[in-house]
This record gives sequence, C-alpha cells and structure tokens, in this order.
Amino acid sequence: MTVNLTRIYTRLGDGGETHLGDMSRVAKTHPRIEAYGTVDELNAQLGVLLAAGALPEGFRGWLERIQNDLFDVGADLAAPEDAERERLRVLPAQTEWLEQRCDEVNATLAPLKSFVLPGGTPAAAQLHVARTVCRRAERAAVACGGDVNAETVRYLNRLSDLLFILSRAANDGEEPLWQPGRYR
Repeated sequence: MTVNLTRIYTRLGDGGETHLGDMSRVAKTHPRIEAYGTVDELNAQLGVLLAAGALPEGFRGWLERIQNDLFDVGADLAAPEDAERERLRVLPAQTEWLEQRCDEVNATLAPLKSFVLPGGTPAAAQLHVARTVCRRAERAAVACGGDVNAETVRYLNRLSDLLFILSRAANDGEEPLWQPGRYR
C-alpha cells in the first residue's frame, strides 16, 4: 500500500469539514474524526516517550511497532465499511500480539495490592499519560457506534492494558500505590 503526500495544506478543511477515508465530507466534530484524532494524540504521546528514552530493555521496539499499528487503527476508523472496496482493517492478530506482550511482562511483576498512582519513573509517568489517552481513544471509537470495525475497540482496550503493565514494569517494583483515606 502506497501513501503519497504531495502537499500538506489543502484549504479543504477551512470551513470546518474534512474527508473520511472514503472521501465523504463530514464535520470535523464527527465521531470518526474525534476517534482517529485521539488515536493520533496517543501516537504523539508514545513519540514523546520514545524521544525521552529511559525505557526498560525491549520496550522501544514494541512501542515502535505499536506506533505503526496505531496508523492502521486510524486508517480503519477513518474509512467506513465499503463492500465495493477493500480497506485496511485492524486484524485480530494485532490484538493477540498485544495480549502476548501483556502476559509476558505481567508474569514478571509482583501481584498488585492496591491501585497504582500514575507516576514513579519518568517513563512510567509518560506510559500512564499514554494509557489515559488510549482509554479516551477507545471511548471515542465506541461512540462511533456499530459501523466501526469492532477489532479497533478490542485493540485499543488491550493496548491500554499493555500500557498499564509497561508502566508497572518501568517502575521496577517501586510503584506508588493508592492508600485509601491516608490524608483524611
């Protein structure tokens, strides 16, 4: 699949509308635009994390793969179903890969004894930010209704789980835990 970007500005969105992947025009407030825009924001958050460094060994390659997959998610969300034309869709294998990484890392972590407060190391804190943006992207995809590929919702749900697990690993056992009522 080839993508050619010859000009970045087109002036076509100046009136508050944009194209979906099928070239239909919709308002920039359309649920699909909100969904793939939030996926784009998530991808940018992962870019900040990668640029900052200080990730545990092995996570960089995973996050780079996820960044690429997030473009697949965005493309999927941007293109309504079309029986006449094949579109790029998120596949169950992409979600299964996330599940395998979740299981792999979670097996190395101590069982949780309380909720984890966002923070700890800089990498863990940024992973928590990415996790919350991922949850928002998932909610936005769900808000699109039944005409989106359900695998995009599953992918985003599993990705938020993985980002949480990676944040725990990035804290290397020194994670800040919620202490209910501590300051009452």
